[in-house]
Order: sequence, then structure tokens, then C-alpha cells
Amino acid sequence: MTERSPQDVVDPAHVDLARLAAWMDGQGLEAGPIEEATLLGGGTQNILLRFTRGGRAFVLRRPPPHLRKNSNETMRREARVLGAIAGSAVPHPALIAACPETEVLGASFYLMEPIEGFNPTQGLPDFHRGSPAIRREMGFSLIDSIASLGRIDYEVVGLTGFGKPDGYLERQVGRWRAQLDGYSELEGYPGPDIPGLDDVARWLDDNRPKQFTPGIIHGDYHLANVMYRYDSPRLAAIVDWELSTIGDPLLDLGWLLATWPEADASSAAAVGGGIEPWDGFPKPEELVDRYREGTTRDMSCVPWYEVLACYKLAIILEGTHARACAGKAPKATGDVLHATTVGLFQRALRRIGSV
Repeated sequence: MTERSPQDVVDPAHVDLARLAAWMDGQGLEAGPIEEATLLGGGTQNILLRFTRGGRAFVLRRPPPHLRKNSNETMRREARVLGAIAGSAVPHPALIAACPETEVLGASFYLMEPIEGFNPTQGLPDFHRGSPAIRREMGFSLIDSIASLGRIDYEVVGLTGFGKPDGYLERQVGRWRAQLDGYSELEGYPGPDIPGLDDVARWLDDNRPKQFTPGIIHGDYHLANVMYRYDSPRLAAIVDWELSTIGDPLLDLGWLLATWPEADASSAAAVGGGIEPWDGFPKPEELVDRYREGTTRDMSCVPWYEVLACYKLAIILEGTHARACAGKAPKATGDVLHATTVGLFQRALRRIGSV
């Protein structure tokens, strides 16, 4: 996370420090004045505020100023999953306390421990930049961490009801096609111009795995949503848990593969964030082999999960293009993301052709 602005620009309408301090007192947390309040930026629209109180550092996370329909529920779900995986081998921000109610700050929020680390899409420190061997281990750490998440028994850690695993795979194509169709309600959006859309959807339905073992999924797993340690190739934390649910953990692997740069394509790098230098990072097949070592799941359908990830992510990105057509997002951003959408479908078609 990078510093965005100093304490004096913290908007009390979004983070009322006096009300926050009173709530913390009620939780039995460290007392005293809130100091060194600094807004952080990490590629998210959510508000992240780092501060100290009573000699301890905290990071507050709450929804953006203009709440979306599900903003508060998203915060509650994030806090719940972070609390559930506490003590596990999954690197994550440690949950300190959560406020599901909206009365304190006008939205649900939670407090977590700060993460000392860096996001690789923002540049590599000298330690990582100078060694292909270190970068190779960075790639394997990505896999080890998400495989660890997939091994957690979600019922044992209290996440029963956190998602709807029954029929999860059967719902995917129709659910995301319905979202794509819904963009047509935006005035100015001409509808999806995505070569291969129907072909990919048909292939996914025709080749869907017959069964899976439900588990916790992150839901948006790629290089832009992790932080690495400064002194090691290991992950410091997986961040941005807002799409987490109970589903098929192999979709997280597919998502990582769908956003992993190809030698002859640039669309994936645009999604996950470009990293320089790239040499040393494992090849996709090496990532799959590493995941296989850490799971008992059937890996025979991995290409299907990558194609599904391309399909789902592309439709999500097309939403920004649709909003741009309606004047609700910058046109340049919409154009770039539409091109990425088309590129992801082309990637999916290549995967289908190679299966």
C-alpha cells in the first residue's frame, strides 16, 4: 500500500476519528489519541486508513464514500472470512475487530493489522529485481498460499452459509451471462461486441466438471491482489477479499492462470498488472504442477477453470466499458478494458483449441 495523503485530508464524514476512538474504547482496544492517520491507496475504491493509538498500529477498511448496494455486506463478509482463517497457513491481514453496524462511521468497517510488504505490480525492490531465482520462488509462493486456502475445511472454521456450494459450477455461465446482458440497460452501450462469446459459453457448459469439493475461494486472485515480504520471495498477505465465498477453489488457480502473462499476448499483464523484469517467474504448467503437490483435488479439468476465469473476468471488465459508453466512467479506461475483455476471450478460445 502506498501513502495517498496526510492526516489533515481525512474527511470526517467518511472516517470520524472521534467516533472511531469511542468505538475502540468500547471494544477494549488501545486507548489514547488517534495519531498519524494516513490514507492508503492500494488499487481499490475502498477507504484504507492507517493510524496509531496507544502505541499500536491499525489499518481501518471501510466502503467508498458513495456506497454501492452491497457495500456494507461486503465489509461484513471480508471481516468474517479474515476472522475464520486466523491462525492458518494462508498469509492474510490479521483481523483485530469488526463493526458490522453502520451507525459509527456511516458504513460497516473493520480494523486489521498493517502489512509490511509491497505489491509487485508497483515495482520490485532490489532484492527481488536482481534475482530470477527469487522471482521463481515468488511465483511458487502464490501457488502455495492459495493451495493452503483451498485446504481449509470451511465448516470447521465457521463459514457454513458463507456461500452456496450446491450447484456452484452449474450457475456460473448463466449467472455471468445475465450480468453481461444487464449492461444493456446503460444508455449508450450498444451491447457486447465480443468475438467468441457464445462459443466459450457453450464449451463451458458442455465440459463442466461433474463434481468438486467445496472450499473457500478468494475470488480475484492475481498479482495485483497480493503483497510480498521485503526480505523474502514469500507472500506477506493476500488482500482484497471482497469476492470471497464458498465455491470451487480450483477457480482461484484458474484465475491466476488467466491473468498470467503469455509469451505472445499482453492482455493478461494488463489485468494482473505488468511486472518488470518478468524472467524467472514459473511457466503456467509449473504453477499447475506446484498446486498439484499441495492438493488432493482432481486436477484433470484445470483448463476448464482457466477458461471460466477468462469468461467471468472479461464480463466483469466489460462492465466498465459499458459504463464508459454511458458516460459513467472515463472513455479511455473503458476502451482499454474492452480490449482486455476481447483478449481474454481470445485466450479462452486458444485454451479450448488446445484441450
